[in-house]
Amino acid sequence: MMERIAVFPGSFDPFTVGHESIVLRGLDLFDRIIVAIGQNTTKHNRFSVEQRIRMVQEIFANEPRVEVAAFEGLTVDFCRSINATFILRGLRTSADFEFERAIGQMNKMMNDNIETVFLLTSTSHTPINSSIVREIIQNSGDVTPFIPKSLDIQKYLKE
Repeated sequence: MMERIAVFPGSFDPFTVGHESIVLRGLDLFDRIIVAIGQNTTKHNRFSVEQRIRMVQEIFANEPRVEVAAFEGLTVDFCRSINATFILRGLRTSADFEFERAIGQMNKMMNDNIETVFLLTSTSHTPINSSIVREIIQNSGDVTPFIPKSLDIQKYLKE
């Protein structure tokens, strides 16, 4: 049987408890999950790609089925390059669904071998998103409730 590899793409600036939950739940569905940090030139990132890679590695240090990689370009092209046939996405709101559905359908049109799998965000994580967490960081607020417990965000803020 072919290995079921999913790509979980995003900017993950920073990686939140919502992201962590989607990956952990996705492990019930897939053999491996590649957290794929996309380089989005339209976003103003707080953390470098290298820092975000290290953050995700720190969070999943005890889970060998989770890997992390950076990529540029189209997600479907990255999937093809690593033989992944699934894209994993989390949905928080109906607006997320409309946006992600359109992307998922376009990805399917570009590569018929790719299936997008949506997981609903846990209710407690629905309001959490990286943009708001970045804003809290910028204003010296406490982000510990919104990021994985295994992540020492302070060391990245000091870099």
